[in-house]
Amino acid sequence: MDNSREQALVEQCRRGDRRALEELLGMYEKPLFNAAYRILGNPDDAADATQAVFMKAFEHLDSYDPSYRFFSWIYRIAINESINQRKRIRQQQPLDDNEESGTPGPYASAEAGDLSREIQESLMTLKDEYRTVVVLRHFSECSYQEISEILEIPEKTVKSRLYTARQLMRDRLLAHGAY
Repeated sequence: MDNSREQALVEQCRRGDRRALEELLGMYEKPLFNAAYRILGNPDDAADATQAVFMKAFEHLDSYDPSYRFFSWIYRIAINESINQRKRIRQQQPLDDNEESGTPGPYASAEAGDLSREIQESLMTLKDEYRTVVVLRHFSECSYQEISEILEIPEKTVKSRLYTARQLMRDRLLAHGAY
């Protein structure tokens, strides 16, 4: 979507136009869900995060600065919400709940040979700062500049983190025979 249409919809939302809000939600629901899913690794958690993102975006629409792309602003909210939710989930998990018990469950057994599953598992082992750049670059197809804007970090840092993340994922995939 072009930036001028995006800005017009945001202005209409600020004035209370429900149709403009629905159009913005429709445009961003799937990409935000996908980003949240790649960070959280669970569709239910991703749906919760996506819903929270839209609520926060709507509540804080007045704080949006139109000199930046709305895309960057709402993606930043989505990334932060997903990372925060992941931290909350980790804190709630019991210490003795170890998925790597040595005996894979039926789902894991059925998916053992699936490269996509290996990639997702590899992605979930990365620190948040690395996972985020991979998700934005490879799953949300953001440019380095867009990632820089969303994460509020220099492009050089984006490239460095992406390089490190790719190396870590490659090493893990090699170790598991999936590469």
